[in-house]
Amino acid sequence: MLFLENSIGNPKRKGVVEVICGSMFSGKTEELIRRLKRAKFAKQNVEIFKPQIDTRYSEEDVVSHDSNAIRCTPVTSSGNILLMSAEVDVVGIDEAQFFDNNLPEVCNKLADMGIRVIVAGLDMDFKGNPFGPMPQLMAIAEHVTKVHAICVKCGNLAQYSHRTIKAEKLVVLGETDSYEPLCRSCFNEAMGK
Repeated sequence: MLFLENSIGNPKRKGVVEVICGSMFSGKTEELIRRLKRAKFAKQNVEIFKPQIDTRYSEEDVVSHDSNAIRCTPVTSSGNILLMSAEVDVVGIDEAQFFDNNLPEVCNKLADMGIRVIVAGLDMDFKGNPFGPMPQLMAIAEHVTKVHAICVKCGNLAQYSHRTIKAEKLVVLGETDSYEPLCRSCFNEAMGK
């Protein structure tokens, strides 16, 4: 944990916002879990949240594609995160792209309170467009980590989550049955560009 000394010598916590972003299958949640477990190991008070709609692996855990898990609190809106984050040192937020557009404001408030906020989410939707509150989160963050998957077509680094099923809804929860990671070239080819 980072501390700053104020004018009378008392330690004051320094809040920050960290964003982990990338395509599906890139290790975002794995990195989030790693950072949160390290904070718990350091005996910091950690609270973890995910959107209530994400029930793919578990209703009460954040779970990576590699089956690593950490207990969390599912919430319906970003405002709930602010209400449930008293007395914590670190807040983790998974699947940030599914939250409402108030999430950046909530993260700023938490950081202003001296809390380390670690957010993970898709930076682009299945069409390759910026996704939900992620662009604003990346803009306000002190640290942004972009992770990459491997393109299933050519083996290059992949930054796109290509939807392999016919569905036009923006949010379609799925796994390898519905999405595949692609590089720019293979994504453009798949999208007919």
